[in-house]
Amino acid sequence: MSIFFHEQLHRTDVVMAKLKNFPVTICGAGALGANLAENLVRAGFGNLKVIDRDRIEERNLSTQPYYRSDVGAFKSKILANNLYRAIGTKVEAETKELTAVNAAQLLRDSGLIIDVFDNSTSRQAVKDYADRTEIPCLHAGLSAEYAEVIWNDAYRVPSDANDDVCDYPLARNLVMLTVAVACETIVSFIATGKQQHYTLTLKDLSVQLLNLNC
Repeated sequence: MSIFFHEQLHRTDVVMAKLKNFPVTICGAGALGANLAENLVRAGFGNLKVIDRDRIEERNLSTQPYYRSDVGAFKSKILANNLYRAIGTKVEAETKELTAVNAAQLLRDSGLIIDVFDNSTSRQAVKDYADRTEIPCLHAGLSAEYAEVIWNDAYRVPSDANDDVCDYPLARNLVMLTVAVACETIVSFIATGKQQHYTLTLKDLSVQLLNLNC
């Protein structure tokens, strides 16, 4: 019996074949990126690349799928190792910082780019590259009790300055809710070509489909 038995019954063989071979690059292996990568791999995605220069810290353990023994190691490397052990899927791990200079090198083989970076400089580099190349790009981000999942044409980088901070309130439930919505948005895009935008609020557990005229 296939590892993806239940998912295959739900998605159909045709969709599962698309998911297995579609090249997806996830930019960021933090709360959103690491959980997103795990969801996608367990849903049948077989061609994933994860880019993140950061190392695991103890404060990451409540919202990110890492272990105490992983503290100090590169996030992307540990994530790739864990997913291979769990599912047998090989995930390409990059430990470089993505910048405007190396974006083309790191993102060039992508069929879909997922931006879940935690800083505006890297988000801007991803957006600019996606604009130039017209590679589909989905951005997901969190702020307090609010989250959004927005495609590149309608996305605006939160800040012109690199003033993002990591010391902010963050509920695991909002992380996982955002990951679920982002994953379904990705699957829907690969299966149908539709690009749908969402906002989420934790306090009222609201998920809103947006009609954005780009």
